[in-house]
Amino acid sequence: MDIEQIRQYALNKNNVEETLPFGPDTLVFKTNEKIFLLLSLDEEPLRFNVKCNPDYAIELREKYTSVIPGYHMNKKHWNTIIINGELPTKLILSFIDDSYNLVNPKKKV
Repeated sequence: MDIEQIRQYALNKNNVEETLPFGPDTLVFKTNEKIFLLLSLDEEPLRFNVKCNPDYAIELREKYTSVIPGYHMNKKHWNTIIINGELPTKLILSFIDDSYNLVNPKKKV
């Protein structure tokens, strides 16, 4: 995966805004004014932060070396995902989906 693939995947979700509030090196994706994805533009290998259920966050960190506590974020609720070939694309995209759903829960009828 590359930056543009991740960017397009995030932007294809409903009601997503792309901003640069922390400077030119970090893309921030929000829905309903809540951040769900931070994508570094200058890291090698590519990495991004996503929100995660706290128990699942720990499980992922124990299972994958390319999932670490969220850099510059609340370590309980955020993971940094390093794109280095360890994780399949489908799993990477599921992390983005989970983060989006955590900040954009389905409205109860």
